[in-house]
Amino acid sequence: MNSILFRDVRLIDPEALTDTPGWLLVSDGLIAETGSGDAPTADEVIDGAGHLRLSPGLVDIGVKIGEPGERHKESFRTAGAAAAAGGVTTMVTRPDTVPTVDNPETLEFAMRRANEAAPVRVLHMAALTKGRGGKEMTEIGFLSDAGAVAFTDCDAVAPTKLLSRCLTYATGLGALVMGHPQDPALSDGATATSGKFASLRGLPAVSRMAERMGLERDLALVEMTGARYHADNLSTEVALPALERAKSSGLDVSAGVNVHHLTLNEFDIGPYRTFFKIKPPLRAEDDRRAMVEALASGLIDIVSSMHTPQDEESKRLPFEQAASGAVGLETLLSAALRLVHSGDIELPRLIRTMTLNPARRLGLPQGRLAVGAPADLILFDPDVPYVRERFSLLSKSKNTPFDEARMQGKIIGTWVGGRRVHGGRT
Repeated sequence: MNSILFRDVRLIDPEALTDTPGWLLVSDGLIAETGSGDAPTADEVIDGAGHLRLSPGLVDIGVKIGEPGERHKESFRTAGAAAAAGGVTTMVTRPDTVPTVDNPETLEFAMRRANEAAPVRVLHMAALTKGRGGKEMTEIGFLSDAGAVAFTDCDAVAPTKLLSRCLTYATGLGALVMGHPQDPALSDGATATSGKFASLRGLPAVSRMAERMGLERDLALVEMTGARYHADNLSTEVALPALERAKSSGLDVSAGVNVHHLTLNEFDIGPYRTFFKIKPPLRAEDDRRAMVEALASGLIDIVSSMHTPQDEESKRLPFEQAASGAVGLETLLSAALRLVHSGDIELPRLIRTMTLNPARRLGLPQGRLAVGAPADLILFDPDVPYVRERFSLLSKSKNTPFDEARMQGKIIGTWVGGRRVHGGRT
């Protein structure tokens, strides 16, 4: 493999939280050397012109792929191309497929298809209960041996006793469990957040307290079992005190937030725009601000896209009947950069939430600019403005809430293990 020198770039180091001018040398798929003085020679030289940023590639937890069963919505090939275009070098996929990824055979099929079709790294989560039905625990040990990196039902596991057993078993194996904290009974059928806005539009709504109740229950079980736990999609201010208490008491917990809950609010639904229908629903502006502050303070660890492709037929329905979810692989970085441009968070800290933090939580060597780390890298210009057109997306489904939105931040190139997977010669 040829050596690559990135020179005259700004190095975004998520470990040191720095944004400094310098150079970086890649050799044999690994980061070989970094510096700020005279640069070494290399087979290929990429010039950053003093303003392009070089950072670790993004690690996106919670990506929905349509294989098996819904390939018309998204395949590993199209999702991989979208990921590379968006700067995502590692996708961690969800098990909510048809059939569910709840046994080693289905997991091995997904792993094989990903290796054949995706230009980026793909890791896989498996279901916590069989068929995600909340009735019987999956074979967590066998699935871990087969390659599952975490376990989730992508929804709240309703029976508390069953979840307790799952967490106990996972603790014995050191497996990571990812929860979707919502009270299932209160959340059922809801399409908006309770309040004046939802009432005026006649939409079935759920109280913000449903998230707090679900999180409080999960954290109590984590305290009881000692499990490794990640709350995958927090969205409300009222849930944050419980998370803070859990972290302060030393529980092995982390939390993530969907980029859409950081950059959009309930008013974006507007005239029943179904591209803005996601789960949990968009929240009030006060909640959005609280999530941004929690991210900047480090209380929330990870930002993800929660990429959920839906076809046109699923979205072109009345708001209550339309499917939930939005694609986000290609818009994750540029949407998150809104927080940098607004002054809410510094760029290195934002990059940490999408690189180092998810990599550490999953025990991966990625997410760093350290010597010896895999050369999974992105070169980007955070200031380039553009208008996002949904039909230009590489995802098979086009259900983005950022259609025709003005955005900033362009990926110039993406490398996985030192191999360029997106962008032309710089």
